[in-house]
Amino acid sequence: MKEVSEAELLQTIGDFLEQGLVENIVSMFKADADYYRFVGDLLRDERFRVRMGVAVLFEWLIEERPEQVELAIPFLEPLLAEETAYMRGDTLTVLGIIGTDRALALVRKKVSDPDPQVVEIALDILNR
Repeated sequence: MKEVSEAELLQTIGDFLEQGLVENIVSMFKADADYYRFVGDLLRDERFRVRMGVAVLFEWLIEERPEQVELAIPFLEPLLAEETAYMRGDTLTVLGIIGTDRALALVRKKVSDPDPQVVEIALDILNR
């Protein structure tokens, strides 16, 4: 049986998220917490539905595996320094869903972001 490359696996996860098949990806994350390492790459995907799917994925995971969602933080934190505002905003959204002290500390750092929309997202999360 042929082994699947990391790039192929990432593409497959992205394709499933784009198609709205989040339950399948939730099952994968529940079976192997190592999949959290893909979160940063998934948020870098150019497809809006994939990035939105990551948020939906974390809404499910926070319900089903709240003790594991912080595993994504090391892969999300570098995205807060990305040049594009939408990338920083999407990352904040996922951090807000995670909602732990560690995640919210990163959100707080973006209330002084140069982009007003990113600041608005950060403040919305912090004022929930």
